Amino acid sequence: MPVMFTRSTALPSRTFFLFGPRGTGKTTWLRTTLPRAKWFDLVLDRELVRLMRAPEVFRQEVEALPRGSWVVVDEVQRLPSVLNDVQDLIARHASRYRFALTGSSARRLRRAPANLLPGRAINRSFFPLTAQELRFAFSTEDLLRFGCLPAVRTERSAEGRIDLLEAYVANYLAQEVRAEATVKGLEPFVRFLEVAALANGQVTNVAGIARDAAVARQTVLGYFEALVDTLLGVWLPAWKPRAKIKEVGHPKFFLFDPGVVRALAGRVREPLDAEERGRLLETLVLHELRARIDMAGCGGRLNYWRTPSGSEVDFVWSRGATSVAVEAKASRRWRPEDGRAMRDLAAATGITRCFGVYLGDLELRDGPIVVLPFVEFTRRLAAGKVLRR
Repeated sequence: MPVMFTRSTALPSRTFFLFGPRGTGKTTWLRTTLPRAKWFDLVLDRELVRLMRAPEVFRQEVEALPRGSWVVVDEVQRLPSVLNDVQDLIARHASRYRFALTGSSARRLRRAPANLLPGRAINRSFFPLTAQELRFAFSTEDLLRFGCLPAVRTERSAEGRIDLLEAYVANYLAQEVRAEATVKGLEPFVRFLEVAALANGQVTNVAGIARDAAVARQTVLGYFEALVDTLLGVWLPAWKPRAKIKEVGHPKFFLFDPGVVRALAGRVREPLDAEERGRLLETLVLHELRARIDMAGCGGRLNYWRTPSGSEVDFVWSRGATSVAVEAKASRRWRPEDGRAMRDLAAATGITRCFGVYLGDLELRDGPIVVLPFVEFTRRLAAGKVLRR
C-alpha cells in the first residue's frame, strides 16, 4: 500500500488557482480533499479533445450540478479558453459553484492571453513535501540526495528513487518543458539543463552557462524563463538594505528540489560529495522557506545578500521593518567564521533575527545567531518561530 502524506495546504473557501510543478501531489491532494467534486482532467487527451470539440459541454455540465458544488479543472493551462466560461459562471451564479484550477505552468496562461479571473480567484502554490509533512521523520542526508517529491519519498529503495528521478528528468523536464518553451532542438536544451543544475544556487553567470552549454546567450535566457514559468526554478534576487557596504546585485537561480538537481546534473547515482552538499542544503532550506511563506501567508520578500569580497548570507526574509537572516552550512560543526557575514550584516542593518542551519545535533548560540540542526530549524519554522505572520 502506498504511503499517504497529510499535506499542510488548507482548502480555500472560494475559487482558486493551485500552481505547482508536476509530481508535487496537486491532483492527489485535491482528489482527497474534494472527493465529490466534478472533475475535468485536461491531462487526458480524450478530455481535452472532448472540450475543444464541444466547448459548450463544460458550461452545461457545471450548470447541472447542485448548489455548493466544487469543480476541479486539472492542468488548466492546456485549455486556457475554459477560464472565460469559469468567469461567466461565477458572474452569473455568484457562489453557486467554486472552482479549483490547477496548473504546472503559468507560461501559456500568461501568453495566451488567458483570463486569470481578476477579482474572482485567489492563488495558492503547491510544493514538494516539507519537513512538517514528513512529520520530521527523515534523514537529512537522504533528502539532500533524493529530494522531496512525494513519489520519491514513497519509494523505499535507493534504486527505485533513482529510477523515478531519472524518469522525471527524461520524460518531463527534457520533453514537456521543452515543448512548453517551444524549444526547437532537444540536445542543446538538455545540455543547458545539466549546466544549470551544476550552477544551481550560485550567482548566475548567463554568459558562462551559454558558453558551457554551447548555446546562444539569448537562448539561455529563454530557457531560464521556461523553467520559471513551469515552476521548476526560481530566481533569488540580491538584497540591498542600503547598508554602508557595497553589495552584489546579480540574482541566483535555484531549481525546486535537491533530487531533481542531482538527476539533472547526472549525479543521482553517486554518493553525496562535499562540493555539492552545501548548495543542496541551501536548495532544501529555500524550499522550506518558500513553502512556509506561502502556506502561512507570511508575505514579504526573500533574497540573499553578498558583497564583492565574498561575504554572503544565504537568505534574508524582509517585510516592513522586520528582517530575518538565515545561513545554511552543510557541516556537522558550526565554526565562528560561519556566522561572520551574518553578524556583520546584523550590526550594519539591525536585522531582527538571525538563524544558522547546520547538520550537527546541538542547538548553539553564536552572538546574535541561533544555530539549529536542520530538523529543529524546520520544526521552529513550521511553528511560526522563524517567520512571523
